[in-house]
Amino acid sequence: MSGAVLLLPGGEEVSARRPSPVRAALALRSLGRRLARAGREEGLAVHTVHYRCRGWNGSEAQLAVDAEWAADEVVRRYGDVPVCLVGVDMGGRAALRAGGHEAVNSVVALAPWLPEDDVAAPAEPVKQLVGRRVLIVHGTNDERTDPELSFRFAARAKKVNREVCRFEVHSDGHGLYGHRDEVASLAVDFMMGALFGHSVSRPVEDALAAPPPIGLRMPLAVGFGKSLQR
Repeated sequence: MSGAVLLLPGGEEVSARRPSPVRAALALRSLGRRLARAGREEGLAVHTVHYRCRGWNGSEAQLAVDAEWAADEVVRRYGDVPVCLVGVDMGGRAALRAGGHEAVNSVVALAPWLPEDDVAAPAEPVKQLVGRRVLIVHGTNDERTDPELSFRFAARAKKVNREVCRFEVHSDGHGLYGHRDEVASLAVDFMMGALFGHSVSRPVEDALAAPPPIGLRMPLAVGFGKSLQR
């Protein structure tokens, strides 16, 4: 194996209950298959992380701890290979938080759950993402996780790491179901570039290069992936 993707399903803000492994696998199964198929010739391994419990649980950040454990397992099984963390919802927060693991070189956060700004609490950290390539994707009509919070996070991350971009999926909701193919194509394009050095599509290239806020409010075009310009 020459690279690995770790899929991080969603979770809950507070919960000690064990998650359903079946539900976790279903949540990212389609995207996982797309990523695995795209990276097969490069020797890509794709694994879904099964959390010990459903909750982030405050300062314990348990989902991020489990993501870091999984990255350790990749190193143990496959050796020194680059890892891309791909998370959705609370799993997106876990991917961003665990992005500082030494094996991780890239992060994809889809509709990430991020905490509200609170002057009494420290801001969600971004320095762990230095040296990583980061993609955030959010639907503008998401009523479960606030797209404005992911924009603010991306803006802070961009200040310490130029390799951050964010795409907005106009009129789509939390599950990004209305543009599932485009989102999957974007994730594949980004992952292949980050893990294996493939050239990325022009929209991703432009988003990474553009200064804020342009590169952090990049619209995901309808039909993205059907005629990528490289």
